[in-house]
Amino acid sequence: MLSITDNDLVCRVGPGTPMGELMRQYWIPALRSNELKTDGGPVRLMLLGEKLIAFRDSEGRVGVIDHECPHRCASLFYGRNEEGGLRCAYHGWKFDVHGSCLDMPNVPPQLDFKAKIRAKAYAVRERGGVIWTYMGSGAAPSLPRILANLLPEDAVDFTIFQRECNWLQALEGDYDTSHVGFLHGGMRTLADHRADDPQRFGTINRAPVYEVVEREWGMMYAAIRPAEAGQDYWRVGQFVFPFWSITPSSPIAERVGMRAWVPMDDTHVMAFQIRRKVADRNGVDGMPDPATDYLANTTDWYGRWRLTANPRNDHGLDRERQRSTNYSGIVGITQQDQAITESMGPIANRSKEHLAPSDRMIMLTRRRLIDAAVKLRDDKIVPPAAGEPGIYAKAAGGFFLAPSGMHLPDVYEEQLEAFRSANLDLLGAAE
Repeated sequence: MLSITDNDLVCRVGPGTPMGELMRQYWIPALRSNELKTDGGPVRLMLLGEKLIAFRDSEGRVGVIDHECPHRCASLFYGRNEEGGLRCAYHGWKFDVHGSCLDMPNVPPQLDFKAKIRAKAYAVRERGGVIWTYMGSGAAPSLPRILANLLPEDAVDFTIFQRECNWLQALEGDYDTSHVGFLHGGMRTLADHRADDPQRFGTINRAPVYEVVEREWGMMYAAIRPAEAGQDYWRVGQFVFPFWSITPSSPIAERVGMRAWVPMDDTHVMAFQIRRKVADRNGVDGMPDPATDYLANTTDWYGRWRLTANPRNDHGLDRERQRSTNYSGIVGITQQDQAITESMGPIANRSKEHLAPSDRMIMLTRRRLIDAAVKLRDDKIVPPAAGEPGIYAKAAGGFFLAPSGMHLPDVYEEQLEAFRSANLDLLGAAE
């Protein structure tokens, strides 16, 4: 459990909050590149509790700026994206992607003071089909070397969806490995696996041994189960600062992908998964996951990437299906996770929890996040991985078999070498 004070500290992300300031030390994936068209309509963008506007100008450059015009605070969402800038519809003031005021047409030339006016604007970079923004003060570091984001856009699977809850409870679902055998696979039997599928050991044993270790980039866990004679079945996953996860949903050598749980505000989060395409991907742990089904986009602050299955329709829960064929009664891995994490409320009350040994990764990661936020606030200590773009290439997760009796630090180093050997093309680009 967490005290109400600590829970508030780790969940709140607005300007001036300890966790919000921590998040602002990192580049944030904000949009898909294809969400913005040259001279197209501005898009409302909610990030870290700030209402922003994103647009692509006549030269293809992207701007992420405060939605309020510095003149009279009218929303620039209603602005005209034209001739290299965004022009406020109220009085015609025009701003470029850097926030500089280009034109002040309602002011006589001799009284013009546009050189003194700036809209708040954030640094923006674009790579591999992703628009990144940096919301911190001072010079922005280099972009993080997220391996899948170094690939051409057509070689990448993107999965993006919004969740109506706090960012942390969504993130924690990714390294709560214990739930996989119940929420997603509670009715699975050995007949559902091929004879050579190592994931069958997860069906045989739903109460593994757990190990958790701290790394320079975050935290790592393993769930360990006896396999064939002399071997154990391992599932290894990671939390990487500030909001990234790697889930053990495929063999470790091919698991080139990470998911960011980007806080929109305190009660909404955007999942932003970037992973290398592989043939015949069959969902998490081999279980089918239907194509993501979205509601039509709207233009409001929460109008992007919303799933059709949502709290208003109980996420598609079917009680007859639950009794007969599906443990949760909800179709789809993403939808099942969505239902459970949203059911905890907008911000989970962690003072009511009773945590178990299977929750050790959750306990230690919360403490790591809180400690990092407090050290930044009180001692100005830069949080882990901020300003170290190459560090993201040092984390790898997935499942594998290993000789019995090994422990996480040693077995991980061996598997990391296997991962590196399989992905030398990307790792060379990450150096």
